[in-house]
Amino acid sequence: MFKTTHQYYIYILASQKNGTLYIGVTNDLERRILEHKQKINEGFTSKYDINMLVYFESFQYINDAILREKRLKKWNRQWKINLIEEENKDWKDLSEDWYN
Repeated sequence: MFKTTHQYYIYILASQKNGTLYIGVTNDLERRILEHKQKINEGFTSKYDINMLVYFESFQYINDAILREKRLKKWNRQWKINLIEEENKDWKDLSEDWYN
């Protein structure tokens, strides 16, 4: 029997630099970000035009990803901004070349 490895992601979207933030978890980052960009699901991100991928982390186990997502959601805004800017100082949309 083959052992399969899965990949799970937590991600942070922004409406713009220092704008409104959204934190989510998924097992398919490219698909999920595209859904946000195309406003497939009605909700917070489509209402406030939040679709710039500014940060993400990957995990082997879904429980680890969910735990990280829950912890990040409890962080204050400045800690989230600091986390983003540690890796993405200019708030570049990390997915901008994915769908061309």
